[in-house]
Amino acid sequence: MSVLLEQLSSLKIIPVIAIKNADDAVALGQALMDNGMPSAEITFRTPAAADAIRQLRAAFPNMTIGAGTVLTTAQVDQAIEAGVDFIVSPGLNPRIVQYCQARGVPIIPGVNNPSLVEQAMERGLHTLKFFPAEASGGLAMLKALSAVYPVTFMPTGGISPSNVKDYLAQGAVFACGGTWMVPAELIERREWDKIGSLARDAMAAL
Repeated sequence: MSVLLEQLSSLKIIPVIAIKNADDAVALGQALMDNGMPSAEITFRTPAAADAIRQLRAAFPNMTIGAGTVLTTAQVDQAIEAGVDFIVSPGLNPRIVQYCQARGVPIIPGVNNPSLVEQAMERGLHTLKFFPAEASGGLAMLKALSAVYPVTFMPTGGISPSNVKDYLAQGAVFACGGTWMVPAELIERREWDKIGSLARDAMAAL
């Protein structure tokens, strides 16, 4: 996890992507890679997720790729087979955490209160997703949690150009997950130049 944590920390912003057509993955990945964002969290909110991950990995061996919204052990298996670097879950499911640990793949589970942070720490996890960030109290809750617990967070949910720098300024935040540079409607319309511009603007603003 330490190497992965260094990678994610250097990336700062992780685009969180719901893709309906796996055949769009490489063009999307190229738009991100060309504009300073060599990472992707492909969510299992769509049936195309595993195939999209597989195509991204084949096209971009050095891209940092995560599988998001992972809810079942079958999805963990699909993600690993497709070539992910890490797993992200919206909540802290002990069974999913244990399964990922048994399979040797890093997992970043979602937490948003002290009890969940402690449950994660009990399972040896110190790299966590703060989700849904804004709906769970935003910076105030994040500061409260980080003042007490020796963990680091990847806030996701409600992160935008207007608040991402404030989140990244927190010592306990290693990166942020965001969707604003990869909106579903632009992906569906295959407007790769616009996505590239949004990614470039996001990185330039940091």
